[in-house]
Amino acid sequence: MIPFTTDPFADDKLHEECGVFGIYGDRNASAHTGLGLHALQHRGQEAAGIVSCDGEHFHSHRGLGHVSENFVGESLMQRLVGRSAVGHVRYATTGDTILRNVQPLFADFEFGGLAIGHNGNLTNALTLRRQLVRHGCLFQSTTDTEVIVHLIATSDFSTVEERMIDALTQVEGAYSLVALTKDALFGVRDPLGMRPLVVGRLDKAYILCSETCALDIIGAEFVRDVEPGEIVVVDKRGLRSIKPFPKKRRRFCIFEYIYFARPDSLVEGISVYNVRKRIGAELARESYVAADVVVPVPDSGVPAAMGYASEAGIPFEYGIIRNHYVGRTFIQPTDRTRNLGVKRKHNTNRAVLAGQRVVLVDDSIVRGTTSIKIVDMVRQAGASEVHMRISSPPTAWPCFFGIDTPQRDKLLAARHTVSEMAAVLGVDSLAFISLDGLYRSVGFPFRDPKQPQFCDACFTGDYPIVLTDQNDAAAPAQLSFLTERSL
Repeated sequence: MIPFTTDPFADDKLHEECGVFGIYGDRNASAHTGLGLHALQHRGQEAAGIVSCDGEHFHSHRGLGHVSENFVGESLMQRLVGRSAVGHVRYATTGDTILRNVQPLFADFEFGGLAIGHNGNLTNALTLRRQLVRHGCLFQSTTDTEVIVHLIATSDFSTVEERMIDALTQVEGAYSLVALTKDALFGVRDPLGMRPLVVGRLDKAYILCSETCALDIIGAEFVRDVEPGEIVVVDKRGLRSIKPFPKKRRRFCIFEYIYFARPDSLVEGISVYNVRKRIGAELARESYVAADVVVPVPDSGVPAAMGYASEAGIPFEYGIIRNHYVGRTFIQPTDRTRNLGVKRKHNTNRAVLAGQRVVLVDDSIVRGTTSIKIVDMVRQAGASEVHMRISSPPTAWPCFFGIDTPQRDKLLAARHTVSEMAAVLGVDSLAFISLDGLYRSVGFPFRDPKQPQFCDACFTGDYPIVLTDQNDAAAPAQLSFLTERSL
């Protein structure tokens, strides 16, 4: 099943698992959370949820589909009362999208209620789940996030902070969390800082969210990034920081710069838009080809294509036009109408492509199925040559840290050389940015092979966190619950 997304070519893209937003101390907390989730919609498009708190009681609404489909009308937002709230947008991997997996998850504890939203993936979730079930825990969802909920519930510590620290010292993997009690808002980032989380401020209210674009939409100011291994606590006394975990070398996900983050966001203090343009320029220096026009695969390929065109001295043109008003995919009863789905969402600009040598710039190739369709569309529009340039290295390894990636044997780059991939795609040439070129674009002279500055496991197979569940010989047959994780 291909999930509903806003990306018309989403069946062959990597997907970020979700986005989180939290706010404390604002009379319009739920409304601002809804707007923040709308800005983070690109991070998760299958479901959305908000939990608010009025100081005593919690109020929740969760639903399947986009933010705009679930949070409409004043009456709904007025029911989500309170001066604090947390929200979540979800993208699942495979399996059914079901309401019980929609976050934020909420539970009543000995200390009171707690709502939690999670971006990432726990690599020992199955192992912990089995232990918790043996001790009598009853799981209500198929998410790894619920493992954290049960670890907090079964902790022997007394305060929320202590219980949360106790729980997180037992988990492995990547996570950025927002959590809400009646007294405080919490933000947590894993010790490697793999997933993003930032602090913002709107008047006297503090905000925690996945990207700075969610601050921009409500007119909030960016304060700083939550540091790897840091717990940020916001309550009536203000904001304070706890750093309870052993310090580790940062391994932020480099794919945030290539594709996941919105181009208007600052990620780790760096403009995503500028990085993508630099990637395109580096790609042109590494793999220039004589051509008449540079064409992006919309929308994610646009900044890199601009950088490539500028560096190569080749005109940039929109040779593929995206229809931004396509909603959910309707049922297509025949093979012919099913195959027309791509054209319903994208159309070639024949006036730009006919008779031209075309450089197509895209952010990645996963299975290759969509790239084949795109190349065929461009050739049918009359292009005399088609050259593909990809603004990431070949994706040859699956991700286990919060990105939906097919199994390795489904990844085109894991099964073919670059020249073989070119033949499969039907292009005159194919080139990817080098790993060192990618690192240069983000501000490093090269990738340090002994101490990589980012997590780049999808390109290298160098996983910075132990894959406990994957390495467990008994686990593969029991990993099915992870296929519906809301992460």
